[in-house]
Amino acid sequence: MICPITDLAKQLISIPSISPKDLGCQNIIIKRLYNIGFKIKKININDTENFWAFRGIGKTLTFLGHTDVVSPGEKQDWNTDPFTPVIHNGFLFGRGASDMKGALASMIVAAENFIKKFPYHKDRLSFLITSDEESSALNGTIKVVQYLQSKNNIINYCIVGEPTSTKKIGDVIKNGRRGSITVNLIVNGIQGHIAYPHLADNPIHKALPIILKILSIKLDNGNKFFSPSSINIANIHSGEGASNIIPKSLFVQFNIRFNTEVSESEIKSQIINILDESNVNYSVKWILSGMPFLTKKGVLTDTVIKSIEYFNNKKPILSTSGGTSDGRFVSLMGAEVIELGLTNPTIHKVNECVRISDLQLLSAIYEDIMKRLLL
Repeated sequence: MICPITDLAKQLISIPSISPKDLGCQNIIIKRLYNIGFKIKKININDTENFWAFRGIGKTLTFLGHTDVVSPGEKQDWNTDPFTPVIHNGFLFGRGASDMKGALASMIVAAENFIKKFPYHKDRLSFLITSDEESSALNGTIKVVQYLQSKNNIINYCIVGEPTSTKKIGDVIKNGRRGSITVNLIVNGIQGHIAYPHLADNPIHKALPIILKILSIKLDNGNKFFSPSSINIANIHSGEGASNIIPKSLFVQFNIRFNTEVSESEIKSQIINILDESNVNYSVKWILSGMPFLTKKGVLTDTVIKSIEYFNNKKPILSTSGGTSDGRFVSLMGAEVIELGLTNPTIHKVNECVRISDLQLLSAIYEDIMKRLLL
């Protein structure tokens, strides 16, 4: 017997929708949602495809997801073609199986089952789907949120289908995420022959103590929800590879993951103070990928915990660890946001896979959340 969740996941995986391309994934989902009474609003921007689908009126429960995937890398490193879904020993293999086409399939089938049983549910069930989560995230969820706000459309509760689980579906859920700032710093010097250093100005020598000072900044001690904020070097480059040239500049890229204990302005101020005190010629560019957010104990958190307990007989761990997610954009609306998805050991790796039984369990939990919030 064909599992409808697996069948839909296979359809989505077979489409090579490397971010920000969708290539038809959303049309498959839209057709199924339309057939069960959802109204559809496409909000496509440049090469990013987005849609907002809703059914009913009142308080809104939104399932948030993305159809784009990361590149599979070298195909020869995979045991099978990454875009030819294969089932083996109870696992479904393919790029996006865990992150997050499998979760999308679980969401859609959960909605189909729920609406078949309860066609006259109260309040509003909705979906927000983008193809720009794995790349820039500039034309995806954030733009749909802006559109909804312009129409006074409010999301009250949001389930993000990111792969939060570790060993068992629902063992870990995310009730927040740290913010992320990228700092692109250029320290300038004067190029010259390395045998005549007095005729040049070596930017590497100037930058090294600055880099160490920035890395030694202690932004905060964290709190009961978040670990301490961190500063790390992502990239560093100087010179052209020749051993006899003092380079004209050094580029270093920092990434800062920060929590609710420190503000964006405080972070910038501390770094600028170090740069100004160092008396160097520099330029700096700041890229804010997202602010930290936290969903404290409330209706959605309680509901998700009860659903997971019902199926697992164990409470999930609440966590704010990991990278950013599109939940940060929905949180700007004042929505309660919880991330709950498949297991994550193989995400962004070769031979990405998910247990078929996990797809079924996740879909059952999603359907149970719908029942608890919409009945």
